Order: sequence, then structure tokens, then C-alpha cells
Amino acid sequence: MSEAQAIHIAVIGTGGAAMAAALKAAERGARVTVIERDTIGGTCVNTGCVPSKTMIRAALIAHLRRNSPFDDGLGAGAPHVARARLLEQQQGLVEALREAKYARILRDNPAITLIQGTAQFVAANALAVTTPEGGVRRIKFDRAFIGTGARPTIPPIPGLADTPYLTSTSALSLPVIPNRLLVIGGSAVALELAQAFARLGSQVTILARSRLLSRDDPAVGDAIRKAFEQEGIRVLLRTQASGVDYADGEFILDTNAGELRAEQLLIATGRTPNTERLGLEQIGVKTVRGAIQVDGRMQTNVPGIYAAGDCTDQPQFVYVAAAGGSRAGVNMTGGEAMLDLSAMPAVIFTDPQVATVGLTEERATTQGLQVDTRVLDLASVPRALVNFDTHGFIKMVAERDSGRLLGVQAVAAEAGELIQTAVMAMRVNMTVQELAEELFPYLTMVEGLKLCAQTFTRDVTQLSCCAG
Repeated sequence: MSEAQAIHIAVIGTGGAAMAAALKAAERGARVTVIERDTIGGTCVNTGCVPSKTMIRAALIAHLRRNSPFDDGLGAGAPHVARARLLEQQQGLVEALREAKYARILRDNPAITLIQGTAQFVAANALAVTTPEGGVRRIKFDRAFIGTGARPTIPPIPGLADTPYLTSTSALSLPVIPNRLLVIGGSAVALELAQAFARLGSQVTILARSRLLSRDDPAVGDAIRKAFEQEGIRVLLRTQASGVDYADGEFILDTNAGELRAEQLLIATGRTPNTERLGLEQIGVKTVRGAIQVDGRMQTNVPGIYAAGDCTDQPQFVYVAAAGGSRAGVNMTGGEAMLDLSAMPAVIFTDPQVATVGLTEERATTQGLQVDTRVLDLASVPRALVNFDTHGFIKMVAERDSGRLLGVQAVAAEAGELIQTAVMAMRVNMTVQELAEELFPYLTMVEGLKLCAQTFTRDVTQLSCCAG
């Protein structure tokens, strides 16, 4: 595009948001300079999604070899966990994806120049980049994009800073599975890693400040707590540490539930935006607790400065980051693109998985909506029955008068695979009655959405297996 041909865009970061912004801007004719202070690829490929889901999958296989619903007919056996080999496999995938999806793409795109260094705004149209060698380069730009991501938040627990605690980053590369592991946190990262370590052989205790998954429907956290406790994971609700000590290779925690000890301590209490070293105050970019504030076009309060991903006030999901970055790339090059998060799916990769979209019953009521809800036990889903795994439920929230689908919360095996159907239904403003009349393939988990929708008007226990 002619307008964009003369545009020079500076992109800070190489994670999901930054890569999407750089590639979209280059695609639309801009000249792009990408600045990265650390490893190319950002959190997702290096220390987040890819390694964590690899570890979670390995842990699932270990769990199923040890314990499955079919053990009466298929002999179970405790697996030998060769942690070093698992780490080698995990890291091999990380390195392959980093090269194929990040480094090679940047290297092969003639419109993009990569600079290693730490960027800081010195004006609304200029960056100072400190290189690894200590030199400083001044880079002028027409537009700038910030995609610097976030890092684990460390709570101010007395004594914690003086101990070798784990974060999600270091836990994923831990060379030895500990006999005992304490996990502080009750949200997605804490729960995913807690279950993975438990299935690989750790005795795990979780300390949650309130309840598990406190931002979700209370039934969701209750279901995960019950599933965890059935696996031998100890869950302590409304429990906080007042002090941490480390001696003789052991962590000692003082808590309101008594003293707790373990070889390793994992801190998973949220993430903090990486924005404090950018010099945003120099140019007046507004932040709240470090998170950059952006509008629907991904623009900050300063014209020409855009941002997306975990360093902003957007939900911290890599697909939200990438979508935001792509739209910013359009807008920085003269286009017009908005990010619509009204039907945003979220998935937590515990077992059973947690998948949600839209409003919970509580949030809908708070917004003044009159709602009707239904909860379908997985014992009513044929796929769950043949799997001999009926742990969980599907809950639908609908507008009372119109029947319009407002939200879905699912706790089920492979819940992440079914939630997108609910997303698409919400995108086109389907009612639960319309959803109930759709054709769904039989003996799939996604059929649970149809069955749950049917419960608004009929008793599904009185239907034959594949009744339409």
C-alpha cells in the first residue's frame, strides 16, 4: 500500500503479539525494525505454552500408565520417569519451533531488520537501543509497537527472596522431579504445573489464597479441587504463607494452616507486565500497575504508539496477543481493525480441562441481565460414558426471555476442543433452542453442548443415546 511504503515501524519484542504486528505491518508495505533484548520468541514458545503443554502431556501419559478406567482389562504399571530424557525432548521441540516460527521468519523477511538490545523511549518518535556490547543506537520511527510480555509475579512473603524458589519458568526446566512440592497459587499456571508434577511423582500441596480459579464460576474450582484430591493432591483453600525459610535443602513455610515443608516451592501467583524499563513515562504512555492501557485499535493514549499482549491490560492469552498484534499492524499502516473480545475462549489444561467463554451466571446478573441456566452432568454425555470418565459438567447461561446464549463453562476431558463451538454460536447470537436443534456428531464431547442446550426445554435422561 502506498501510504505504508514510507512508514518505518519499530517493534519491541519477538513474542506472539510482536511477531504478529511486525509480519502484518511488513505484509502491508512497511519497513520494520524489531528489537529483542533476550531470546527470540517470547514466553509462549520458550518458557510458556509449548514447554508446559509438552510436560503436561508427558504427565498425562505417566498417569494413564499408572491408573486408568480400563485397568481391569489393561494391566497398569508405574512408569519409570527419566526426567533428563523428557527435558531433552521438550527442549528439542522448543528449539525447533523457535527456529521455524520465529528466527527463520525474521531472517528471511527482507522488510524486517532484527536488532538485539534493550529499547527505551527517548521521544515519541525515537528509541535508544543498548546493544549487548554496551553501545547505544538511536532509532527513529513513524509508529512503534510494544509487545514485551510479562514475567512471573513474586509476592512479598517475608524470607521468600532469600530462597531458591521456583517460578513457572524455572519449574519447566527443573532437572529432578521433587519428592515433595509446595505450590503457592490457585489459578491456571499453578494448577496445570501442580498436577503435572504430581503425575510425574511429586507429593503436591497447593496453597490458594481464596479458592481455586476464583475468577470463574465457583462450581469450576470445586470440580477441579475434587479431581485433584482424588489424585492425591492436597488442596488448602484460604491459606497464605506468612514466612518462608530454606535450610538443609528444604523449604519451611509458616501458614495459617500450620507449618509446611518440601524440597521445592513453586510460586505461581500471576504475571507482571515487562514495562518498567521502556521509559514510557518519558512519552506519557498511560499504565495501570505496569499494564499499558490500549483501545480497541491497540493504540495507547499517545498517538502512534501501539501495544498488545501480556504487557497490556488485555487478557493474558497468546492468541489474544497475536490477534491484537495483527490488528495493530493493520492500524499502524493506515488500515482500520478492531479487536473484539466479546466471545473470547479460555482453556486451562488441567485434567479435566476447564474451558469457558462469555459470561458466568454471576457476571450476567451483575450486569443486570435476567438469565436462565442449566448444568449438564457428564454422566449424560455418551462420549464421557464410553470413556468411563464422567468427571465434570457443562453449564450454559442464557438470556431468559430471548434464549440467547451468553456463556458456557465446561469442566471435562478435552473441554478445550468443544468450547470453540460455543464461541461460534455466540458470535452469531444463537439461542440455546437453536443450538439444541443443530446436528452434532455422535460420540463426541462437543455433543455435550447440544445436550446441555436441550435441557432448557426437556429432560435429556429420557432421550435415547443419539436422539435429535
